[in-house]
Amino acid sequence: MANHKSSTKRARQDKQKRADNRTKVSAARTAVKAVRDALVKGEKTDLVTKLRTAQSRLMKGAKTKAVAKKSAARKISRLTKQVAALTK
Repeated sequence: MANHKSSTKRARQDKQKRADNRTKVSAARTAVKAVRDALVKGEKTDLVTKLRTAQSRLMKGAKTKAVAKKSAARKISRLTKQVAALTK
């Protein structure tokens, strides 16, 4: 346990940051899952809006370093490619 004033503050900050990061990662994963489900089912109507939501959530996570930047870029690239192939 933290023994100094600064280390107790740091522990509080880390706890809050971990909660924020978990929320961002979870939101990104949920959005990506929604896009993948729509791709499997062949739903073309909301596919583009779901893709934009997933891109937004992934980049917000990457911006705050909750998600690795290159990992987010790779997921966005692959999803975009799959959506483009389906909507042709």
